[in-house]
Amino acid sequence: MTDFIQRWVLHNFGLKLISLALAVGLWLAVARDPIAEVAVEVPIEFHHIPENLEISSEHIPEAQIRVRGPERLVRRLQSSDVHAEIDLMGAKPGERTFDLSSHQIRQPHGLEVVQVVPSQFRLTFDTRLTRQVEVHPRVIGTFVPGYGIGQIVVDPSTIAITGPQKRVEAVEAAITDPVDVSGIMNRGTFPTHAYVSDPLVQVVQPGPIRVTVIMEKVPAANGGR
Repeated sequence: MTDFIQRWVLHNFGLKLISLALAVGLWLAVARDPIAEVAVEVPIEFHHIPENLEISSEHIPEAQIRVRGPERLVRRLQSSDVHAEIDLMGAKPGERTFDLSSHQIRQPHGLEVVQVVPSQFRLTFDTRLTRQVEVHPRVIGTFVPGYGIGQIVVDPSTIAITGPQKRVEAVEAAITDPVDVSGIMNRGTFPTHAYVSDPLVQVVQPGPIRVTVIMEKVPAANGGR
């Protein structure tokens, strides 16, 4: 019995006392730490999006995540510490409803997800399409009396756009920013940009568009007989 006490109890007795004190102190600290809750708004992240597939829904909801845990952890929580993740592997064109639960949420260790809003959401997918569309210049201004527009040259005359197939197919043309030709009597070249109004359709290589406006004299109207 004496050997047992010396070997297992008294051996490194000081270190064992320190370890016990630390464990008790940690337990007391945790036990005294009150529980708190907080809600954070985070964007929904999409992973493993199939190649040549586009999300064609204009409005994608954010997720409100309510988490619970020790107050000391909740106070330090940042919205960037919480992630709502959806796996799009195998998604196809069309509509699809997704469940959003605690299984899709990543949060710091020690915190628990107690509520996710919305619990479901729906997305529409379409095949990605890229095509060329004409660039239509938008010319404004007050012309010099006796002059009018003789010719407009746009360079480049077409640009490539990309996005969900149905949305891209619905685009008739890209429109330039307004070009003001007030006071021009000969010709003027104006750098500008082309714009596509659909927010889900992108210009493949955004760059300056050069609009050259050539003015000419307008024949005077006959007095008439």
